[in-house]
Amino acid sequence: MAQSSKKSFFGKLGEKIEDLFIARPTPDEDMLEELEEILVTSDISVETTEKIIDSLRDSIRSNYLWNSESVRDEIKKIVCNMVDKGERMALSEDYPLIILLIGVNGVGKTTTIAKLAYRLKNEGKSILLVAADTFRAAAAQQLSVWGERLGVPVIKHGEGADPSAVIFDGLSAAKARGSQVIIVDTAGRLQNKKNLMNELSKMYKVIEREYPEASKEVLLVLDATTGKNALSQAKEFGDVTDLTGIILTKLDGSAKGGIVISLADDYDLPVKYVGLGEKEADLEIFDPKEFSDSIFGE
Repeated sequence: MAQSSKKSFFGKLGEKIEDLFIARPTPDEDMLEELEEILVTSDISVETTEKIIDSLRDSIRSNYLWNSESVRDEIKKIVCNMVDKGERMALSEDYPLIILLIGVNGVGKTTTIAKLAYRLKNEGKSILLVAADTFRAAAAQQLSVWGERLGVPVIKHGEGADPSAVIFDGLSAAKARGSQVIIVDTAGRLQNKKNLMNELSKMYKVIEREYPEASKEVLLVLDATTGKNALSQAKEFGDVTDLTGIILTKLDGSAKGGIVISLADDYDLPVKYVGLGEKEADLEIFDPKEFSDSIFGE
């Protein structure tokens, strides 16, 4: 992440911890109890919070940590290790690559697709967008506007069309054009989970049948400001499809930041990108160390 964005994560969680370290400069059980309360109220699950506090308590005892600065350094290490998923955090570099973006309506999925297309195009990749969210009014049109702005082709059908048919045409076009990356917009909400699962299943079957040699990513777009609601979305989508990663939108000073930690620990999901603004360039690769440093201070 760029140097200018480092402070973007330093929202409510960072401020509360900073206040705690000022009020309690010497580590003791009172500090740990207050820290635990702060973490639990910052979109971090009870189980994950207990892991953090237990690790921190052990380090305080074994490493003789005696002031808040040493505690700060230790908690940064603990959290950094927790959110760092290694190679799984990187987008696949095996081409052709099909990226399905899923997520409920309202999280900024279509805009995120545009940001991802912008980023990959600037990296020299040839991009094709597929507007397979045919259930939301004007979704295809919105994607088309972005495609024109970015100079990226978009395959679309009319509203209410079969998403799998759109994907079929998209894959045919990608093969004909030799596109390296095919980014697919999918329906954010249907009548129920079963319908959503069935639609995703149909899409996967078309992809496997028509383009089995392509590598695949399934990325869930979540709005960081929705807190625990975003965590429940991760669970619901994870129940119906094999997610390969997360893109978090609106991860700025207004977000608590704890959602990243819970996604990594509770659901073992790597955060691949974060959206830090409204412009097409405002999508950055997630860096665990910069995230931990910016939340807990340097």
